[in-house]
Amino acid sequence: MSHLMNTYARLPVAFTHGEGAWIYDEAGKRYLDALSGIAVSTLGHNHPRLVRSIAEQAARVLHTSNLYRIPLQEQLADRLAALSGMDEVFLCNSGCEANEAAIKLARFYGHRKGVELPTIIVMENAFHGRTMATLSATGNRKTQAGFEPLVSGFVRVPYKDIEAIRAVAEHNHSVVAVMLEMIQGEGGINVADEQFQRELRQICDERGWLMICDEVQCGVGRTGRWFGWQQAGVMPDVMTLAKGLGSGVPIGACLTAGNAAGLFGPGNHGSTFGGNPLACAAGLTTLDVIESDGLMSNAVKVGDAIRNGLREALAGVGGVVDIRGRGLMIGIELDRPCGALVGQALDAGLLINVTAERVVRLLPPLTFSESDAQALVGLLAPLVRDFLSQ
Repeated sequence: MSHLMNTYARLPVAFTHGEGAWIYDEAGKRYLDALSGIAVSTLGHNHPRLVRSIAEQAARVLHTSNLYRIPLQEQLADRLAALSGMDEVFLCNSGCEANEAAIKLARFYGHRKGVELPTIIVMENAFHGRTMATLSATGNRKTQAGFEPLVSGFVRVPYKDIEAIRAVAEHNHSVVAVMLEMIQGEGGINVADEQFQRELRQICDERGWLMICDEVQCGVGRTGRWFGWQQAGVMPDVMTLAKGLGSGVPIGACLTAGNAAGLFGPGNHGSTFGGNPLACAAGLTTLDVIESDGLMSNAVKVGDAIRNGLREALAGVGGVVDIRGRGLMIGIELDRPCGALVGQALDAGLLINVTAERVVRLLPPLTFSESDAQALVGLLAPLVRDFLSQ
């Protein structure tokens, strides 16, 4: 009997090692990893440059704390600022911590403006984390149930509904920010169109609101650009990152620009482990490899190949509602709950995920090749066809 707290419905498999997009279990069975640890293993498994970087840094120093300068942290902050055009970077350990920092920033900003009860507009079907504040911002009652009272200060609107946001603006003068994912991952791979993004940026500018982009799942090259908001050419005031930034080493970041820059000072926020040398070495190496190996253009090419391959293989199959996404962030929506496909895929040697009950979610590493894409389609399409024929 395990003494682990029962917080996960784990699949009956444990992995021992991997190479590229493939990973092996204790019995030596090989699996195609089309999930990459939920968009975390950006460089796949056992990437030589990442392994070398982590080993070399571990041999020097793992942790000193933020009581002292950390040169690698400064380098990573400079690199993220250069890639995004944003001004400041706070480094932490996870997506929910990055989002927690963003929520605190918005409230701090509101109080600086004299708003007594600062309010943040959030979206239906959003997922921002499991801390009390990020859980409250999340648009999923199933994950919130049992943890009431939730944190106040959030108003929810339908995703991509600009008129709903305008309506809130007319009636609620305590709003100080809008928080959203440019592509909702847990919500079902829902993509915010570019027109909506531009109109939202305009409203935020007109109202003096902060635009907060949660890029925890769709950032760091996954959509074919460094960050999802770059597709529309808008820049947020606050951006959060995590997951793929360290290629498996825990790290998160909250970036600021515009009205959000310069708000926090010493004592306003902090993290014991945040931005430690090991995590920053992994982050810098991840960014270097994405750039030097052309992994963003690869995400576009291979992502298109997967979507087109699935559309062709599943053409005319009843029950397939939509195949959508951007880059290597792909959702196959079915007309019924399809959680059973996860176990069936595992048996077939394929790692996938189902989210929002009816959406098969694919998040392959950015190193996924065209032959990997063909193998993925060849494994997944028959499983979906057989599932829908039952």
